[in-house]
Amino acid sequence: MQLYPAHAAESLEFHKVCDLLLQKCRTDAARERVDNIRFHTRLDHMELELTQTNEFKNLLLAGDHFPNEFTRSMQKELKLLVIPGGVLTGEQLLSFHQLALNTRDILQWFKKHDDLFPALRLLCKDITYEKKITDTITNVIDDSGIVRDTASQELMIIRSELGKARHAARRTFEGVLRKLSKAGYLADISESFLNGRRTAAVLAEYKRIVKGILHGESDTQKTVFIEPEETIDLNNEIFSLERAETKEIHRILVQATKDLSEFSVQLEAYFQICGIYDYIRAKALLAVDMKANMPRLSPHPGVQLEKAYHPLLFLQNKNSNKTTVPLNLTLDRQNRILIISGPNAGGKTVAMKTIGLLQLMAQAGLLITADENSEMGIFRQLMVQIGDTQSIEHELSTYSAHLQHMKYFMDFANGKTLFFIDELGSGSDPDLGGAFAEAIVEDLAAKHALGIITTHYLNLKVMAGKVRGIFNGAMAFDEERLEPLYRLTIGKPGSSYTFAIAQRSGLPAPVIERAKQLTAREHFKLDKMLHHTEQQSVKLTGKEKELDKLIKENERLKKHYEEVTDREKLRQQHETIKLQNSIKKEELDYLRDTERKFKQIIQDWKKTDNKQEVIKAAESVLFRKKQVVNNAAAAKKADKNYDTIGGKPLIGDLVRNKENHQVGTLTELRDKRAIVKIGNMPFTVNIDEWVVVRKKEKPVKTT
Repeated sequence: MQLYPAHAAESLEFHKVCDLLLQKCRTDAARERVDNIRFHTRLDHMELELTQTNEFKNLLLAGDHFPNEFTRSMQKELKLLVIPGGVLTGEQLLSFHQLALNTRDILQWFKKHDDLFPALRLLCKDITYEKKITDTITNVIDDSGIVRDTASQELMIIRSELGKARHAARRTFEGVLRKLSKAGYLADISESFLNGRRTAAVLAEYKRIVKGILHGESDTQKTVFIEPEETIDLNNEIFSLERAETKEIHRILVQATKDLSEFSVQLEAYFQICGIYDYIRAKALLAVDMKANMPRLSPHPGVQLEKAYHPLLFLQNKNSNKTTVPLNLTLDRQNRILIISGPNAGGKTVAMKTIGLLQLMAQAGLLITADENSEMGIFRQLMVQIGDTQSIEHELSTYSAHLQHMKYFMDFANGKTLFFIDELGSGSDPDLGGAFAEAIVEDLAAKHALGIITTHYLNLKVMAGKVRGIFNGAMAFDEERLEPLYRLTIGKPGSSYTFAIAQRSGLPAPVIERAKQLTAREHFKLDKMLHHTEQQSVKLTGKEKELDKLIKENERLKKHYEEVTDREKLRQQHETIKLQNSIKKEELDYLRDTERKFKQIIQDWKKTDNKQEVIKAAESVLFRKKQVVNNAAAAKKADKNYDTIGGKPLIGDLVRNKENHQVGTLTELRDKRAIVKIGNMPFTVNIDEWVVVRKKEKPVKTT
């Protein structure tokens, strides 16, 4: 998109949105993308970026976690990787290891989520996880970035010898310290490290007695630091082994870097994809803060905004617990140029900036602060004339600079241009300025450009009925409280409220009356008519809002009542069915059990000679139902007198049988067997069939 002038985006405060976006970025790659953000003029590019951001926003709102935690800058390491003979440190290799694992996690995440996020998944469709990258690194370094002992046979031998030498040196040195301490030669600090060597801190008067290498002395010269002669050879051996270790580690890292350089293309792709996802994440986080949505898109120039609001104003008002008034607006082939009029500080410029900023955001791939039913087209040019354009460098007055910008507008505007002009024609003689303004608007309308103009000129307000494609809009104003309502009303011009504001500001009545007399009669009459019409509209809007509020409340209560009624009916049906099923199940279980027992009784009758036992079994089956009834009565009585508390039963606890609901006192425990005393009779029982209870307290009667 071509912008005019160069600071057009800044005039619409797009840079402030970018500043907020930068705060959401975690990687340098994402911040670089914000700094180099571009405005798309191709529908497919614009749609893809918006869809990716919208998918990530939905992901965040769902509380899902996207595994892109790698945030380190790797440009230096990637350059070093392709330099012949380059060497990466263990920490740098570890960073590449983390980068590869991060990419693996991203790819696995998309596999688990199938095709829920197709636009986001499209970014890594050509990327594959290369396991050799992580294997190459983990074979050399550990999780702390230290080269492993097993990285080479030579390093393993060196470190083994080094460990032995250090142990021997430490043991010998400690023996020397004990001897010197016993002789009284040591200073208070006893030892130190100088020049990489372990030294004994010896009192200066004994420095010629203690044999070894003098490495230095204290600032007070009362203590000297001597490397004992017993440890000199051992320290030399350690020093030699440490040099050999360093040399071998360097060789291993050089080879590891060379092996890893074969995957430089994949690692570059891994790094880029992390930055891209971080950039999309930042846009999604900003969209959540702003409550932004993805609009419908059109390949044709045009704007259809529903419930749109300025994103920066929304954030400011949100922090102050204020309400942001949304606006609705359509710019298309039939309604191309909107003339916004109304009092100063009524929100004309904010409304205009809102449209321009949202258009820039949409073409930059940012979700917009408007209803998702809004529709945004694509413009190839965006021209802005907002604020003081006086040029000191070129000795141009405000009006002269204004006309130069208008010349550019008229020279280059076309049907794919979106323009914004604040206070067209101001800065000159009202009559002449109004005439030039009218001619400029006619020219822009003839070029089929789309745009918004703010003005106080009456002749521009009446153009809507004369020039095709031009329509009016007004910023609502409450005359009684002398406060702007910041609501854009489409279809009629607005009054400037010049005399009302002057009266409320305290100007003397004679001065105001004289101003009215000096004002052209037709001019004053038209402004008064606009004034009266707008106030009637404000009052009517207030009544409509109140009526709409009552209708919505009525609908809400009706819906709530229906939901409550439906829930109660459903609950009653559920309880009835549940009870019926429970009864039927108990009866069915009882019948099946009875049938099984009678079959067994018949078999026993045929096999046994003791017919009396079979008769007793049959009686127990036949009278079981009576027992069930008795048990139910016992359960009801127990529930009335006792509370079940559960837990592990202890001697002295009241316990209740789970089947016949008798209550007794536990007097003895024998593993799973126990003795329960019911009344005065002890019974040996299975303790698993009993539960701990507590006698209910009877309520105290009051008189």
